Amino acid sequence: MKVRLNKTTLLNGIQTVQNVIISKVSLPILANVLIETQQDVLKLTATDLDIGITCAIPVDIQEVGAVTVPAKRFSDIIKELPGESVQIATKKNNQVSIEADQCQFRVMGLSKEEFPRLPEFKDKEVVKLDQGELREMLRLTSFSVSVDESRYILNGVLFKIGKNTITLVATDGKRLAVAEKKITTGSNKDINIIIPIKTVHELNRNLKEDGELSLVLGSNQALFELGNVTVISRLIEGEFPDYKQVIPPPTENKMRVNREGFLLSVKRAALLSTPDYQAVKLEVFKNKLVVSKSTPDIGESREEMQINYQGKELIIGFNPAFLADVLKNLNEESVDVELTDSEKPGVIRINGYTYIVLPMRLS
Repeated sequence: MKVRLNKTTLLNGIQTVQNVIISKVSLPILANVLIETQQDVLKLTATDLDIGITCAIPVDIQEVGAVTVPAKRFSDIIKELPGESVQIATKKNNQVSIEADQCQFRVMGLSKEEFPRLPEFKDKEVVKLDQGELREMLRLTSFSVSVDESRYILNGVLFKIGKNTITLVATDGKRLAVAEKKITTGSNKDINIIIPIKTVHELNRNLKEDGELSLVLGSNQALFELGNVTVISRLIEGEFPDYKQVIPPPTENKMRVNREGFLLSVKRAALLSTPDYQAVKLEVFKNKLVVSKSTPDIGESREEMQINYQGKELIIGFNPAFLADVLKNLNEESVDVELTDSEKPGVIRINGYTYIVLPMRLS
């Protein structure tokens, strides 16, 4: 193999794929990135066996071929090279030559044959989705994914795709986020798959504000094609809980509050939180909200806000992180928070999006 390409383009490609590589790998080859010529592009591939990611970048191919090199060392070398143009060539015994201006490196690689083959998705149904819409839906749901590995079924985002709708659902048992949108190019059969959170993070990194993506399903894998980047992931097997039965019916008892102001007051109150005293107290009065926090041996805070509220007065506690997560990801100037009782969940509903958060006991 012998290729010449732009240094910045190459570095961006390496950084795109190397996120999936874990620091402690079970097989040495998994610490490597596969570099191979394909038609008129250079294809970079990395995998941890659960998720694989490829990035195709423009290149001047002088000789076709393929090799794998240690991803971090390769990235570090390219980053420090002088000039704008890089030449990469393979020698005998998988030795890789890297040249730029008057600077030369030689690093030892491993054969392409040792690198795990990514699954192929031939003759499968393709679902077209809008990248910007999926990016927004993931932004509004992925923070609710459970990090408790004993509840593995909740360690990902549920994708439900029908003929005209796509629904994304995430929950950790204490909160639930559901985002639904209409689509025009859905699936002829109902799709229910759980995408692991690591894959979701890679999608979040690579989804653009516009353009389409292709989703293709294999037996227990999914492929997301996003232009020059392709993400292939194992799916989480099992049945996702019936989330619909925990969504309460809408109530008129709504607190309309400035989103940014509410977010900042919750974050300020959370400064006094400890693992044993997490809950922030909300006291809701007619057109007034008091956000407070009292922690033994630490201190206390109190802040008043103007709101639009005509319902019954109540006092309720919430995990401040669970409130902050949704408030910082919404774009609306003001939000309606449905509150019915100090022991019932709070609910935010906006244009096909529903967020439910359970209250916490106030000590």
